[in-house]
Amino acid sequence: MQTSFFGPSSPASPAAWSRRETLIAFGLILAAWALAVSIWPLTGTVVPWDSKNQFYPTLRYLGAALAHGELPLWNPYHFGGHPSAADPQSLLFTPTMLLFGWLVPEPSMQAFDVVVFAHFLPGALAFVPIFRRRGWHSAGAVVAALVFMLGGSATARLQHTGMIFSYGFFPLAFWLLEEALDRRSYRYGVLFALSAVLMVLGRDQVAFLCALTLIAVAVHRIWAAPGSLPYLRSRLGLLIAMGAIGAALMAVPVVLTMQFLATSTRPSFGFGVAAMGSLPPESLATILFGNVFGSLRWTYDYWGPDWHSLAEGTWTDRATNYLFIGTIPALLLIWNGVAGGRLFAREFRFFLAMGMAALLYALGRYTPGFEFIFDHMPGVNLYRRPADATFLINIALAFAGGYLVHRYVTEGLPRWNRAALGRFWALPPLLALGLVIAAIASALSFAVKGGHAAPALTEIGMSLAAAAVAVLVIAKLSAAPRWRGVMALVLVTLTGAELIGRHAASALNAEPAERYTVFTKLPPEQLQGLQILKRELVERNAHGEYPRVEILGLKGAWQNASMVLGIEDIIGYNPLRLADYERAIGPGENAEDPNLRQFPTSFRGYECELASLLGLDYIVLDRPADKLPRHFPRLADAEVVYGTGRMWIYRLNASGPRTYVAHHVSPVDSEAVLGEEELPEFNRETEALIDHESLPLLKARYSPAGSKPEPAKGEARIVSYQRNSVTIEVDSSANGVLVLHDIHYPGWEATVDGERRPILRTNLLFRGVEIGPGRHRVEFHFRPMSLENLVAAAADIVKSEDEPIQTAIAAPLR
Repeated sequence: MQTSFFGPSSPASPAAWSRRETLIAFGLILAAWALAVSIWPLTGTVVPWDSKNQFYPTLRYLGAALAHGELPLWNPYHFGGHPSAADPQSLLFTPTMLLFGWLVPEPSMQAFDVVVFAHFLPGALAFVPIFRRRGWHSAGAVVAALVFMLGGSATARLQHTGMIFSYGFFPLAFWLLEEALDRRSYRYGVLFALSAVLMVLGRDQVAFLCALTLIAVAVHRIWAAPGSLPYLRSRLGLLIAMGAIGAALMAVPVVLTMQFLATSTRPSFGFGVAAMGSLPPESLATILFGNVFGSLRWTYDYWGPDWHSLAEGTWTDRATNYLFIGTIPALLLIWNGVAGGRLFAREFRFFLAMGMAALLYALGRYTPGFEFIFDHMPGVNLYRRPADATFLINIALAFAGGYLVHRYVTEGLPRWNRAALGRFWALPPLLALGLVIAAIASALSFAVKGGHAAPALTEIGMSLAAAAVAVLVIAKLSAAPRWRGVMALVLVTLTGAELIGRHAASALNAEPAERYTVFTKLPPEQLQGLQILKRELVERNAHGEYPRVEILGLKGAWQNASMVLGIEDIIGYNPLRLADYERAIGPGENAEDPNLRQFPTSFRGYECELASLLGLDYIVLDRPADKLPRHFPRLADAEVVYGTGRMWIYRLNASGPRTYVAHHVSPVDSEAVLGEEELPEFNRETEALIDHESLPLLKARYSPAGSKPEPAKGEARIVSYQRNSVTIEVDSSANGVLVLHDIHYPGWEATVDGERRPILRTNLLFRGVEIGPGRHRVEFHFRPMSLENLVAAAADIVKSEDEPIQTAIAAPLR
């Protein structure tokens, strides 16, 4: 048997892998990971966009809460109050980030990036045992791991932190599932359940699709077993145990998220919205020619398929549409895989089917069956972007690249003759040629329309030239097993070097760290303004006032900087927001673009009644108020606190108290009022609007405002305001309702002098609790994980009717 740097070069059984060979494979993967992750700090860059605008401040908030001995179940600094415990992107249920936040409460952006990138390692290292148990060559395992970490969506969408977490654990869960089923091992079964839970905790579409794939793995192994029924019968207990462990661990986060979704801006999507997130077929050209659309150009002059180049419209962009896996793996895919027919081998058919299914799903509206799947498959309508399946495509391509390296090293080049490929021996080469021609044609069609034919042709020419050289070298060294072993090391080295050189800290996943100075060192003009604002807020808090702030128009990381700065912001950046709050306040999805800020009739301007109830008293802008878009209300009576350059701070001087005692009650249908976008008039000092569903919870009788000759008196003072709790001292001369202008949401509990009282929906969006005459200590606590709330949430999920939401209509493609 011939040996190489990696070990045996001929087909072998799983036991043929030596300990040295295994350790070398692990070492090469770790070395490539370390080299890749070092590029960002060496170039002074960080992973940008969502990574720093949303996930990094979320981690900082998590760390600050843990440092104070609290779990960040509620976030008062985000959209006027946000249920972090139910938000899949809060990182609260991600054990690795929970541990990181506890150990390092204030990590640097670079440390955050390293920890996120480390989530590739469980999956990348798992390729070694996956390949070993199949007897596939160790060089193939290393190539597969390189593509998994550094190819396609893995690095192009590195900003989508939550999806990276889900993606990173899939190969590990895949391996443990195979081991559990083959060994009938409950120990491996428990490990599989834990790894699968780590994979799906993000509750994003990548987790959803990976979970479906693991189910397909189990079904395939049962179906492919020599005796399917005996195989299933002998492993039924194991399957039930794994499912039970996973369900038990996932029950709480899933129930909380479903409870949130039911009241959020995204309970589900209509087909038209999801269709806009389909992967344009022309994007497949990037598998072979990475930069053919200018995806990697630092000038950001991308000319491929996106919203401005597709007449039918799309949510996708240059990162979503990028699929490049390296020149060597792409060459082997077309040459040995398609033309040589090796992708159709029996031992690889499951991965081929997985890749094709992921491709059809990602293409979405461009395929005939996606609408049927969307309408009838549970869970699909929770997500708006079928192109997220490109993560699974990259996994399938990683397996393909590794497998084809294995076949080359152990067998040499495929044979193109009737004996090897059957009577259709000419079809695979023609198919491969057709795929290359289609990729070139689709790429050039966009390049010509965008006026970028020259750089596109350059990319295609260079890729084809490199491929031609590789073909000559590989073919020349393919005869002898000894030289194929040497070639294995060359293939690994070239693939790693290219993927690291092209994708680590590239234009798709890096920006200078200086663009996120709000987390490091602010420019003097912004630092001075922020210091003035925070000083005023601290002084007012000391006097029992709790004004809120709107930070609007400041770029990038300022959108959620309030989580780090400890400022109660009424807007922010998050795709998931409470629907009633959105309808009433109109904050929009992000705080960077003032054009997205809406002003419904319930919130006509910054000095309206609802703004006062919310406690909004400061506006922080990137420009003077008179330079805002035309639809903005004027700030006629606002006082300039600070104003220069890119920071302008206004004080409204119109905010109402955070809490007060009302002795008069007026019933209201909050949902109807929000639907009509009209706010009823009422006395904000003595009267409370009580939602009609909360009225039966009142024990005392209350008269309408103005009906009593001698008005009752009451005082309320906040004595403690924490993330998950608020304590108020109240003195009232009569029965009344204590109103707290914090967002009403399931999971909040109230006690009066230690006795549990029901929470009332008050003043449309806020919380209240009934009190009797005298002095009282009222405490609000957010306990979303209480058995009472979980049971109520689960019951609502079971009895709710699933009605499809038509958020948009897409015309059929012809």
